[in-house]
Amino acid sequence: MSDGVITGGEIYQVSPAMISSYFEYMTTEYTTYTAGRGMLLIQLSGPNLGEPWSADAARGMLRRAGRRADLPGRIKPHAFRHTFTSAILDASGNDSFVAKEAGNWASAQTVDEVYGHPDQHSPEFIHALRTVWGEVE
Repeated sequence: MSDGVITGGEIYQVSPAMISSYFEYMTTEYTTYTAGRGMLLIQLSGPNLGEPWSADAARGMLRRAGRRADLPGRIKPHAFRHTFTSAILDASGNDSFVAKEAGNWASAQTVDEVYGHPDQHSPEFIHALRTVWGEVE
């Protein structure tokens, strides 16, 4: 931090929806309780009002949101990282280097080993499945 400006570090790209949500949060709820603390997610009620969220608080918020939306099962924060990485791989033609950078992974090899998969919508993939299933002669 230099003269109230964050310098250095890394810059990541985010979606327009994420920017909009972040802006709304920062200009409404966040400013009411932080008083210059510089934390991103803060508790808005209870005995720890204005304190940073704990990991349990994030999981609790997702659990409540999932119930309100009638979603089956539990929503785990780490699942967002997995879903995002798979979507980036699909959109980039399985370019693990693009997925590594977009998801801030340590290595493209990790992305390949954990998430690497063929484009399940490609004609080649569909043809291969149909061949193995005996549908193509």
